[in-house]
Amino acid sequence: MGVKTFAAIDVGSYELSMKIFEISPKEKLREIDHIRHRIDLGTETYTTGKLSHEKVDELCRVLSEYSDIMKSYRVADYQAYGTSAVREMVNREIVLEQIKMRTGIHIDILSNSEQRFLDYKSVASKGESFNWLISNGTAMLDIGGGSLQVSLFDKDSLVTTQNMRLGILLIREHLSKLKLRRSQYADIIDELSGSQIEVLEKLYLKGKKIDNMIVVDEYISNALGKKDRRFLENYIDKDTYLRFMGEVREHSWSELSKELQMPEESIVLLYISSMLVEKFLRTMGVSKLWIPGVTLCDGIGYEYAEKNKILVTTHDFEKDIIDCTQNISKRYMGSKKRGETLEKIALTIFDSMKKAHGLSKRERLLLRLAALLHDCGKYISMNNVGEASYEIVMSTEIIGISHVERVIVANVVRYNYRDFSYYGEGRETIPDKHSYLTVAKLTAILRVATGLDRSHKEKFRDITATLRDKQLLLTVNTPYDITLEKGLLSSKAAFFEEIFEVTPVIKRKRGI
Repeated sequence: MGVKTFAAIDVGSYELSMKIFEISPKEKLREIDHIRHRIDLGTETYTTGKLSHEKVDELCRVLSEYSDIMKSYRVADYQAYGTSAVREMVNREIVLEQIKMRTGIHIDILSNSEQRFLDYKSVASKGESFNWLISNGTAMLDIGGGSLQVSLFDKDSLVTTQNMRLGILLIREHLSKLKLRRSQYADIIDELSGSQIEVLEKLYLKGKKIDNMIVVDEYISNALGKKDRRFLENYIDKDTYLRFMGEVREHSWSELSKELQMPEESIVLLYISSMLVEKFLRTMGVSKLWIPGVTLCDGIGYEYAEKNKILVTTHDFEKDIIDCTQNISKRYMGSKKRGETLEKIALTIFDSMKKAHGLSKRERLLLRLAALLHDCGKYISMNNVGEASYEIVMSTEIIGISHVERVIVANVVRYNYRDFSYYGEGRETIPDKHSYLTVAKLTAILRVATGLDRSHKEKFRDITATLRDKQLLLTVNTPYDITLEKGLLSSKAAFFEEIFEVTPVIKRKRGI
């Protein structure tokens, strides 16, 4: 495979940026150009829900220029993503259609969890530095225009990820409405962020030692990089960062603008961002910071190279999604052993039924998540587990999966406990026919798996599944009495037969 030229476009809250990469097995991912245009989409979107005609015209004009630049580089493929500012437009589809017609560029929308996962991948693409950091207690701060994401790692595992409405554009709007003096900014930012950080500390930081912090941010990394490129390549200690903060406080906006070669409006956002980092740093007791200077475009390029098997990652991102889900289950008092048993049975059935269900590796992951979260609703209601589990999943962000995928998982855990709503009856919770069919197939598999572990005694940990003609033979090796499971399987099998035209049958291994 030769060199491939790829363009990553980020339609962000306060900037439209494009990176051109050369991707090859030898060079991996090499950035050859970075084009940026300052355009504040977030302020209009967050306040009115719409973009003005002037902003849409400017967006189309710049994207047309980007299209010409892609042609000059002979770009083989591109990916354009819109984030929170585009995501929160009430007339989003109309604006996106205008952009497509006027520029030829198609923009996909990232959910918050997808966006943060790509930012996370951009940091992980740095390899050993990232892997070494998360082996100890580490917090990753991903600061955006509309919100801020905090992800906590410990022993190579993603413990939790939480989104807070502490985006720097939102905070700037609050500050501008209050008409404050600059000397008042620090106290107001502290008040705006304090209560949310306090909740994070109470719920997720108790007993956890956070030694390191990774910061993904446009403005701090830009400023630090101009002071000394080594700040982006290496870790800096807390005192070095606080000295930097001291310099930011001491100089006027115009002085900083001249020194850092940044427009004054960007200096205000730098100040807000750096204040947020300081607040988290002091709350968590962090000793080391790493501000690698990566952007969403790096994550887009990394994911493209990964999907096209040009780049082989050393980090297991699917494990991060599973770890995060297991911690959600733990938060709602779910049984880890029960979840793992159910997951094993469900995946055994899924893998044996590939010809019958036609689902992909991605849907296999969604089944795993549904198995792990199948009974999280018991924390709220023992009598209405399905609905309570649905509400928990829909209200909880799972990093790395899209909103539609979260809807699929939520409906699978719901219909594991109640009658299935056919297409048209439950359309308000399932967005399209493809998702509906995925929910139906995964629900059928999870129901059979749940029936095989109804007693919660893990009788079926040693199980194999074989698809033969119109039967799914479930062979078990167990010393336990399985009369209950055989009896319950018939009630669970009806929906499975309807979906796949295959009858599940329990077969006990001889000699047991």
